[in-house]
Amino acid sequence: MLTFQIVKKKEVKHLQFISKNTFSESFAKDNSMENLKSYFKVEFSLKQLSKEINNSLSRFFFIYIDETLCGYFKINIGESQTEIKSNDGLELERIYILAEYQGKKIGEKILEKIKYIAILEKKKYIWLGVWELNTKAIKFYERFGFKKFDTHIYQIGEDPQIDWMMKVML
Repeated sequence: MLTFQIVKKKEVKHLQFISKNTFSESFAKDNSMENLKSYFKVEFSLKQLSKEINNSLSRFFFIYIDETLCGYFKINIGESQTEIKSNDGLELERIYILAEYQGKKIGEKILEKIKYIAILEKKKYIWLGVWELNTKAIKFYERFGFKKFDTHIYQIGEDPQIDWMMKVML
């Protein structure tokens, strides 16, 4: 059974572990080890993750299949959004699933959950950033109505990468 649980402050080490593992599985082959280490040191430090968990405008959710942690996602509203910061939108900042659980329709269930949250929060749209070379993810989001509306730089260590900013209206 698939379940989502809000990440609690005391679970920050579990969040750090799943964050590093899922990001590495997804992007290690496309980035240098130095850039990944630099990125992890900043973005996935216990201090940074604790700060994000404590932000009332951000929420992390662990994804479980039965009792097994298989991924997580993070949403932001208001001023916690990385770019737009509009009260009309909800940002899906992170969505990561361990490789062994991909292809099991978990992403669809995550997007359903996020859409439900956005509607409850009276948002008009959901937006996200996705690396321009991650064609698998781009096609996935397009299947659910997301459309590219802009780009931004996503820094991985010393490597400035281009993300597509995509949005779906609710």
